[in-house]
Order: sequence, then C-alpha cells, then structure tokens
Amino acid sequence: MNCKELLICLSQAVGVSGREDSVTALAAGELEALGEVSRSPLGDLICTIQKPQKGQKSFMLDAHVDEIGMIVTYITDEGFLKVSPVGGFDRSLLLASQVAVHTAQGDLPGVVCSIPPHLQSGEAKNPKFEEIFLDIGYSKEEAEKRVSPGDMVTFVTPTREMHGGFITGKAIDNRSSCVAVIRAAQLLKEEKLSCGLAVTLTTREEVGGMGAKAAAYTVQPTHSITVDVGFGQTPDCKKEQCGQFGKGPIIAFGALLDGEISRSLVQAAQEADIPYQTEAMGGETGTNADAILIARGGVKTGILSIPQGYMHTPVEKILPEDIENTARLLAAYVKKEGECR
Repeated sequence: MNCKELLICLSQAVGVSGREDSVTALAAGELEALGEVSRSPLGDLICTIQKPQKGQKSFMLDAHVDEIGMIVTYITDEGFLKVSPVGGFDRSLLLASQVAVHTAQGDLPGVVCSIPPHLQSGEAKNPKFEEIFLDIGYSKEEAEKRVSPGDMVTFVTPTREMHGGFITGKAIDNRSSCVAVIRAAQLLKEEKLSCGLAVTLTTREEVGGMGAKAAAYTVQPTHSITVDVGFGQTPDCKKEQCGQFGKGPIIAFGALLDGEISRSLVQAAQEADIPYQTEAMGGETGTNADAILIARGGVKTGILSIPQGYMHTPVEKILPEDIENTARLLAAYVKKEGECR
C-alpha cells in the first residue's frame, strides 16, 4: 500500500492505549516483508531489519501506535455508561458525539448525551468527565449483559480525503507516523547498511510512553528517531507555534535531544533536497523520546514531527506528502549516519 492507503487503513482501526492489537496486526502485515517481526509483553511491534555487528551504530525508528479514547467505569441505574479519559481530551468536543463501545461481544453504537440548547442555562458547557454519560439505548439489566467496566470507547469518524490532498479522520495521531517509519524501512530495504536498524511501533504513549521505554530496552539502539505529529498551521493558531503543511517534517532541537542528530537531519534533508522545518523544545518533549533517551545507559535521540491539524480531535488532518517526505528524510539520515563508529 502507498502512504495514503496505509494511513486510511491504520486510521480506521481501533487501538486505544493498552488495546492496540488490531492496529499492530495490520502493521505487521507490512513489516513482515522487511525483517524479523516480534512483539513485546506490552504489545510493541518490533521489526528488526538488520542486526548490528560489533562496533556498529544501531538505529531505532519509533512511532507510537495508540490513540486516545475512553474507558467504561460504571453503568448507572438507568443504563447509561460513565467513562474516564484514556489520554488527553478537549472535553468540549465530546457532547453529542457518536461513539463505539468495544466489548467482548462486539462493538456497540452509542452517543454522548447532550442537553438541548433550549434547556441550557445560556453558557456553553465544557463538562467534567464525571458529568458525561454515554447512551447505548439499553436498560441497566440489558447493558450489563453486554458491557463491562474496562471496555474501551472511541469516536465514530470516517477517514476521508479532502480537497488539497488532505486526509482527515481519527487517530491520524499517530498512525501517520507509523506509516512514515514503515515507508522509511521500505526505502532502506535494498540498501547495504553498515549499521543495525529496527522499526518499533510502540504502545501506551498517550498514557506515559511505557511501550517505547520497554522497546528501547529490548532493541538496545545507539541512536533513535521518534516520529510523532506536530502542530500544523490552522486559522486559530499562532504561526510561530506551528509548522506549515506541505513544507516537510519538523526537525526538533531541544535540551533533551542529541544536537548531533538534529544537525545531521538538517544536513541529510539539504543533501537530498527534502523540504524540512525546525522547532525548539526547552524541556520535556511530550513524545516517546522522553522515555527512549533514558533506556538502559542512555540513547542518542532525535525527533521528527509531521504537521497535523486539529490534534486530539475526531477530525485530525494531514498531508500524505509530508508523511512521504518524513520517510525519505529518515532513510536519508540512516544512510548518511550508518557507517561504522
């Protein structure tokens, strides 16, 4: 599949943090042709494309595979479901949304309850999670036959193509980056590399990055690039805080990141004529990089971000050409830096 086809496929799959198996199963089908595929006890998908020889660098290209969602905590006497967030939410987006409750018996359609505007007090409501109810249409007795505390909930949103080449849907964060690292591995498949190379699609990033920490401990890379999404320019955002769509991946420079990696990414982009942007991060990055860089004795770590609009909503949007250019830059960097130490 090309970038667009794979993105749509992975975006439509369900993979809330801690329940990513259906997504990694799809991704494994793409990676099995590239190397030895294994899974960690936390569900991380690890593809070892080439093992390093003694004295060689070893590169880990990582993207988290999980998405935000909700988890059922309680069934009320009236049959409505109470939920808690899994990952960061803008609660104002929840009301009147269509959702799916993922149960052992299959998916149940539902909606987030909403008070009609005629009955509201006048001010727009941004409810706390304890004030949110899901309606699945059942009485308590019937609901308890089908739903259990711990069942996950996701938005029901089609993944669609927009004018201008954009793709919009749920879980573009971070399935777009999964596509980028898979595509990079495909570009590197026929290269004669003097280094180790592994691709990791890791779990639980939205709730703390535990999957990436475990995967890095297992892979034991000397160098790692975390690929995630960054803020793409939209009408309501400050330009200085965002990247531009169609201008390529955003190369991060930061206090926690390895400066040599960041500079080498810039050089690789320039040499390969790949468009790129830059950003600065003063502290923690809020990505898997924070977990990977302290694995074992420490890992030299960099970040590439793909510009994305409307992050952590059901209508995230992205340009496939930015995904492709991210993959090209990853491949160019590995070829450039993969010589023996």
